[in-house]
Amino acid sequence: MGKLSLKKPVLQVALDLLTIDETINIAKRAIDGGVDWIEAGTPLIKYEGVKAVKKLREVFPEAFIVADMKTMDTGSLECKIALENGANIMTVLGVAPNETIEAAVDMARELRGYVMVDLINVQNVFNRAKEAESLGADIICLHLGIDQQKKHKIDFETVHKLFEMVSIPIAVAGGINKDTAPLAIKSGAKIIIVGSAITKSKDPKASALEIKRAMESVYEIP
Repeated sequence: MGKLSLKKPVLQVALDLLTIDETINIAKRAIDGGVDWIEAGTPLIKYEGVKAVKKLREVFPEAFIVADMKTMDTGSLECKIALENGANIMTVLGVAPNETIEAAVDMARELRGYVMVDLINVQNVFNRAKEAESLGADIICLHLGIDQQKKHKIDFETVHKLFEMVSIPIAVAGGINKDTAPLAIKSGAKIIIVGSAITKSKDPKASALEIKRAMESVYEIP
């Protein structure tokens, strides 16, 4: 599998739900609204197991699927589990050892998949982003966790600095909605990860469509 190349920003829905049935229901509506990638969220994988990823692959055979494993150890094994059950991308924590990231990357190459390194709670995101890129990561994710969102917001200046520092795509996650998705793109992000703004909406299709249109309005900016 070659280097991940994205011609335009993509919209990823984070399906942080607890049942496969609810996940599939919302995923279908989100895809109808223009979502490009679907993510089996960490709570879903923990609650239902990796069978949730497998089921998403069965229901959406053409979809680009992210398994948010948040791997901290056994990088090779957890990458193998995710990709062999249908994921295209698996996530490794940026605070994981270098060896874990390298092991995940090696397995991803073997299985023709990709590795996203999640910088959640990394103290120096700039240094770690460069290190992760050198270790073979395909995507860097600047991630503000759900608990953190109660007190903080994504710093788009940081997103732009990361964009200038690394050559691999940058993902942004953490309270992103129709208003902030364009800001993320203007800052250089290529993967816009949206959770509750879609999954908790009364109309996930309409919300996804609204966010996608907001993104498309700034596609020309990096």
